[in-house]
Amino acid sequence: MAKYLFILFWFIFSVNVLPATAQDTLTVMSYNIYHGEHYYETGESNLQGIADVINSVKPDLVALQEVDSLTGRSASFNGGRPVNQVEKLAELTGMHGYFGKAMNYDGGGYGEGILAAKSIGTKRVDLPIPKGGEPRTLLLARYPVNKQQFITFGGTHLCHQHHENRIAQMKRINSFFSGSETPAIIAGDFNFTPQQEPYQLALKEWFDAAKLADKIVPTIPYDNPTSRIDYIFLSGKSWEVIDMKVLRENNSDHMPIVLTLVI
Repeated sequence: MAKYLFILFWFIFSVNVLPATAQDTLTVMSYNIYHGEHYYETGESNLQGIADVINSVKPDLVALQEVDSLTGRSASFNGGRPVNQVEKLAELTGMHGYFGKAMNYDGGGYGEGILAAKSIGTKRVDLPIPKGGEPRTLLLARYPVNKQQFITFGGTHLCHQHHENRIAQMKRINSFFSGSETPAIIAGDFNFTPQQEPYQLALKEWFDAAKLADKIVPTIPYDNPTSRIDYIFLSGKSWEVIDMKVLRENNSDHMPIVLTLVI
């Protein structure tokens, strides 16, 4: 009998002291690509440079802003051929590419892109523009971290013209995610600084990853960084931030931001 009690005790002890299952690490990235044109070399495509940066990071997910799809503008610096920029970046990085059109532009579309290491489904959420101006959208993806766990990843580019639009757009994003049990990340060019009201609205639903990482660094412009308007926001308390970086790359006026974290 004592022998069996010892075996039972050892089994219970072993279960309790075995290391916990390793958590899943994610690397996510946000990059405003300035409609695929090199900001500091007007008339030159920046897509290869953008792809080189992405390939150096090897992220799981990338939110892209200011993306053209088959526009006359993209043709003007690509030998006269309109380019689906998300499709081209997917080809150059070996990732899966998804485009979310915010508006018609110059014979094609303009909006958001997501690159993902795994095949995903996406949906668009149109954002309000009560003061008028350019239409804006939130592009969402359901991303499988593993066989049991999914997260929601969103990329967006808020209005650059009207403060009232940014407030309304941030409220719409907050309301869309309010009450969701699924861990979520939203990333992009939010066109507000931490001193402004829309940022305070964001903090009602989200954690600023740069603050969690203690890496608060300007993201724009490359040649004289003075403002932080590009963010990665995290929902809830399901995350542990490992590292946050702003990469000194000059393909665009915006520098890419990269976050590594675990669930």
